[in-house]
Amino acid sequence: MLWGLDAIKTRGESIGILLELVGAEPLKEGTGRIVRYELKPLTAINHPRIDVLGNLSGIFRDSFVNIIELIDDLFQRAADADEPLEQNYIRKHALELKSQGVENPSARLFSNPAGDFGSLVNDRVVDGNWESGDELAQTWEGRNVFSYGRKDKGQARREVMTQLLKTTERIVQEIDSVEYGLTDIQEYYANTGGLKRAAEKQQGKKVNASFVESFSKDTTPRNLEDLLRMEYRTKLLNPKWAESMSNQGSGGAYEISQRMTALIGWGGTANFKDNWVYDQAAETYAFDEQMAQKLQQANPEAFRNIVSRMLEANGRGLWETDAEKLQKLRQLYESAEADIEGVKI
Repeated sequence: MLWGLDAIKTRGESIGILLELVGAEPLKEGTGRIVRYELKPLTAINHPRIDVLGNLSGIFRDSFVNIIELIDDLFQRAADADEPLEQNYIRKHALELKSQGVENPSARLFSNPAGDFGSLVNDRVVDGNWESGDELAQTWEGRNVFSYGRKDKGQARREVMTQLLKTTERIVQEIDSVEYGLTDIQEYYANTGGLKRAAEKQQGKKVNASFVESFSKDTTPRNLEDLLRMEYRTKLLNPKWAESMSNQGSGGAYEISQRMTALIGWGGTANFKDNWVYDQAAETYAFDEQMAQKLQQANPEAFRNIVSRMLEANGRGLWETDAEKLQKLRQLYESAEADIEGVKI
């Protein structure tokens, strides 16, 4: 995952991860400007050249055209390198695609249509307009089959994308700060989660995702599920966090609401459905009468969304709970709905 703002803030750490996987390094001219990414000898990298699907955010795509062209050139040279196939998976997969008559078989940098932004997975989750995770996978793939490089400026390369998804073993993304985590905003599940689900749809098996927290001294890659659990414990389900947000009025209620929507998004894209997360969220924000009243008074639309996401989670099989709690949630939803209608009047 190559995101524009993250690359700007870290001066290209995510690009460095890609170069390490491929087995390459920057080549600079006298002024210090990078003019090429040079392939290191296989003997110097201690691992095979890993084939990489570089998923570009719209900001990265539009802001780093020169870098995209240099990386595209790197993949072309890796595909042409006279190296054993078992030591160069870029060459191996490119030759397989070429034998099928696929154009530009070394294309590895994909994003949304030229001039457009976003996977639209989050739009479907926010609207509740999806029936299965496979539908979200199709949405992600349909929005990310567009290739960028020296020649490609948004050409659809569906055959290449499909092959890359079929051979994806792990998804890797950098997190560069504590400002926003996986559970805070919709973009992580919409993009990283969408890619994960698209790869799983093509392969029919689970594909792992890892995150490198470059802001920390410990940059050991962390599994998606472990990181989600840690974030839910320290934020959404943390009593101090909940109290602080509830004291922020309308904005605080909105932030809680956004995280409940993201929880559904991770369920749809990564099949994350730890029952204890929903149990504690319901106890904290719905069944605590004082908290529920505070949130509903501050922002009835946000409170309605909090409750409706809990009901949605049960309906989608992401959360198992008893009939009594579901009935209580329905009553809270109806109360919030009536409150909103009263405000409008």
